[in-house]
Amino acid sequence: MSVQAGHEAATLGGGCFWCLEAVYKELRGVVSVMSGYAGGHVDNPTYEEVCGKKTGHAEVVRVVFDPRELSYADLLRVFFTIHDPTTKDRQGADVGPQYRSVIFTHSPEQAATAQAVMEEVAKAGIWDGPLVTEVAPEPPFWPAEPEHHDYFARNPWSGYCRAVVAPKVLKFRKSFADRLKRPAA
Repeated sequence: MSVQAGHEAATLGGGCFWCLEAVYKELRGVVSVMSGYAGGHVDNPTYEEVCGKKTGHAEVVRVVFDPRELSYADLLRVFFTIHDPTTKDRQGADVGPQYRSVIFTHSPEQAATAQAVMEEVAKAGIWDGPLVTEVAPEPPFWPAEPEHHDYFARNPWSGYCRAVVAPKVLKFRKSFADRLKRPAA
């Protein structure tokens, strides 16, 4: 997934990648979102391997955005709103290292911004516990299999999408209504 001149990339893990992808696709300033895997020790892992918890990968999204429309800090503020960054290796009923809260930074500037936003979130007291989000330099990114791309858009009535993805999308739409690509219905 190449990044055109004038755009930046962010790689984020905060639970199931279907949730993050669904939210970021609606955020103004986002050019593209790709679900995938990062942070492990196996080249080109499969979904089954990552779910087997032996590859070390996190389910992540690679978000390409236009920093003239969306700052990296604001992209991270959305991230800290749509997942629980206080639970190690889990989001709700999804448990395992593949669901960890992680920010893989693409530059020293992103690393500094990530630390600053995390301090801001901690001071705001949004979450009851301390943040456990990892911040690390971006490792290789492996795109997920095609059936995982646009999963929520293609499967809105599946049980997982109705119970887990949809509430996160609705929370995002409510919290960031002024940042949507199109007005919410």
